[in-house]
Amino acid sequence: MRKIIVSEFMSLDGVIQAPGGKDEDTEGGFAHGGWTHPYWHDDIGALFDQAMRASDALLLGRKTWQIHGGAFEPMAEGDPFGDVMNAMPKYVVSTTLTSAAAWRNSTLISGNVVEEVRALKAQPGKNILIDGSSVLIHTLAQHDLIDEYHLLVYPVVLGGGKKVFPDGVRINLRLVEARPLPSGVVVTDYTVERPA
Repeated sequence: MRKIIVSEFMSLDGVIQAPGGKDEDTEGGFAHGGWTHPYWHDDIGALFDQAMRASDALLLGRKTWQIHGGAFEPMAEGDPFGDVMNAMPKYVVSTTLTSAAAWRNSTLISGNVVEEVRALKAQPGKNILIDGSSVLIHTLAQHDLIDEYHLLVYPVVLGGGKKVFPDGVRINLRLVEARPLPSGVVVTDYTVERPA
């Protein structure tokens, strides 16, 4: 069975909203977009490359899919990062989209999300990677469909915003790795512990 892996940039208080840009996601009045930039280290790019090589599909919520697609779909062929993102199969979970044609190699999941994701996990293949997509992550966590959390924890407290873990749900995790980077970011990998 394939693993679903959540890969996130996260503040010390668990916020994952708008790590990449000022206007990336201002929902709820969030005004701290782009908070990861002062802490860049080349190892972060290498970790992303490693996660992509171990995966053969992206699973995204509508907003994250639209943000990523808006950035990568227009890229000309030959951009190494854009080529990988555009070629990889993508599954977008949405009850409001009627088509996934806005970003190539995308499939719309709009029915029973839990059952469709469970069926996707049962298919042969590599890991299924999720980033952003807080609403989707919360739904999958509530139904015990996430296998690992790869969290880059940034030395910043944002005071509010969309979070990686849902309120009211206990998730037992086992630390696999914790490694600080010179920029102050701590790379953490956790696996979900399930009763034997």
